[in-house]
Formats: sequence, C-alpha cells, structure tokens
Amino acid sequence: MPDKEPFNDLELTPKTSIIAATLHLKPSDMIPPNFIIKGDFQGLTANFLYKKASAFAKDKKIVAFESIIALLIYGLVLFPNLDNFVDVNAVKIFLSKNLVLTLLAATYHSIHYRTIKKDGVIVCCAPLLYKWFSSHLPQSIFSKANTGKSHWSQRIMPLTLDDIVWYHAAGDAGVVIDSCGKFQNVPLIGRYGGITYNPTLAMHQFRYPTKEKPNKFSLSGEFYLNNKYYANMRTKFVQAWHTVRKLDGNRLGKKSNFGHPSYTQWVIDRAMSFGLPYTLPRSLSSTIPHASLPLPPCTQEEYQERLVESNRESATWKRKYDEAMLKMEKMSG
Repeated sequence: MPDKEPFNDLELTPKTSIIAATLHLKPSDMIPPNFIIKGDFQGLTANFLYKKASAFAKDKKIVAFESIIALLIYGLVLFPNLDNFVDVNAVKIFLSKNLVLTLLAATYHSIHYRTIKKDGVIVCCAPLLYKWFSSHLPQSIFSKANTGKSHWSQRIMPLTLDDIVWYHAAGDAGVVIDSCGKFQNVPLIGRYGGITYNPTLAMHQFRYPTKEKPNKFSLSGEFYLNNKYYANMRTKFVQAWHTVRKLDGNRLGKKSNFGHPSYTQWVIDRAMSFGLPYTLPRSLSSTIPHASLPLPPCTQEEYQERLVESNRESATWKRKYDEAMLKMEKMSG
C-alpha cells in the first residue's frame, strides 16, 4: 500500500490525455461514444474497453491488454457503480495505484450502512471479502460435512482462539497505521461516504495481542454519507490524511500468538450482547482471567444474574488453570 493520501472523491478529474496514455489508447479514443457522461458520471463504456482488450490481445500487446483488463476489474468488480460502465472515480483509483484503503472503506461502509437499514446487499467485492474471511478459518470448517444444516454463524461461533488463523506473514508490513489527524483511529474514505476503522481490534492479525479491554477512545466511531448534511465531516476525513501516525514493533511490543483472557472475555461479552450465538461450550484459556467485562446491567435482577454467571465462569477458569498447572508439574517431575 503506497504511503500517500487515498482516494477521497474530491480530486480533479484526470485529463483525458493522461487516461489515454495510461491505458495505451489514442487521444481520439477519449471522445463519445467511448468516453461519455452516464447519469451524473463521466467514464468509459465497458463495451469499448472489451473491444480494446480483444484488439490488444490479438496484436500481442500484453502490457496494454493487462492495463485494460485491470481497469475493467476496478470499474466492474471492485468499485462498481453503473452497469457496463467504468466511471471516472474508478479511473482515479486505478491511476492512484492505492486501492486497499478505498476497498476497506467500501466494505466497512456498506456492511455498516446495511446493518443500520436492516435491508439490502453489501456493495463491495463479496467474493474477495469471503476469500479474506475464509483465509482465517481452519480447514476443518470446510472439510466437515454440514449434516445439521447449521448456519455459518452457528458453525463459526464455537471456534476457540487457537482455531483461528490470525496471522499471515505475507501481509505483515512491519508498521501499522494507528490514527490520522485529530482522529483516535483511522478514517476510511469511500465512494459513498466515510467510516472509521479501529486498529486496536485488528492487532492480533499482526501478532500483537491486545492485553485488556480497549479504551473508549480507540473504539470511537464515525460514519457519514456523501451528501450535503455531512460535508463538514467529509472535509475532516480528507484533512486527517495529511497527518498519518504509524506504530512499529518498538511501540507495539513483542509479537506473540497468546490470547489474553481479559480481552477474550471482553470479546465474548460483546458478541453475546449483540446476540451472536455460542451454540457449543467454549474452550477456556489455561490462565486465570481478569474480571469479566460485560455491559452494564439494566436492572437489579439482571445484575444478580450476571454476578452469579460471572462467579460460576470464574470458578471454571480457575479450575482449568489448576488442572493445567498440575498436569505440567507431573510432566516436569
């Protein structure tokens, strides 16, 4: 990922001569009916790009062919807007060669917005999202027959910390973007709006395990849509990328695969507060956890119920720990 400001939808439209040169086209190609206005957007028709790709392939102009195919992927798969049309925003992202942050923004923004509306489909590259998600799951999830016809959520929730493939060495850049500008996290700018991303929740994927419940500032969230009501927030997001703060191993500490109990308990409580189903018993850590971190109870009865449950679970954790220590003593003796 290039170390520069991502697409923000406020850039000037590239000159047609620059677009043509990048795609190995003639300046005369950048006129109607190839380069047109459709709806509120300028762009290139997919039909024109298909024909150019075929012509370049026939003439064995590999670099030119690959450029056209790449732009088609950007405009029709990764950042689609109108059918059979590659709009100028997709062209801008293509020219920037900095698509990762925009792709993340599209994914998070779409999921969040559809969750708020409780309707609609995710507007992003769903196959790519599935590929990323499945890359962190154990192969047993895919190899075992789903005889009970369980939902994906029911099959995934029983997984333990050790089951998840958290870390991929190929994706480790050595540094992590921690925050930007006045934001305590990372403001992602997409084509339809913006949303903040909380790096503290992804540290385990870089082998920097979180030791305790994240503070409220690192979990703060912002969300906006590209309309006149959020113009000020949009400007703040863009300006924030003028000051990018990064953390490296010296600041993040020693890498480890260990899952700290207090953070694990916080994740469990948070998941249950959203109604995510733990259908099977959870495997407990071999260390004594910190106090459970549930959300504040609403009533006295709920408080008593949670207190009893917390005491019961704490006793279970301690028993598991004592058993593990005794086993280790016997093995060492």
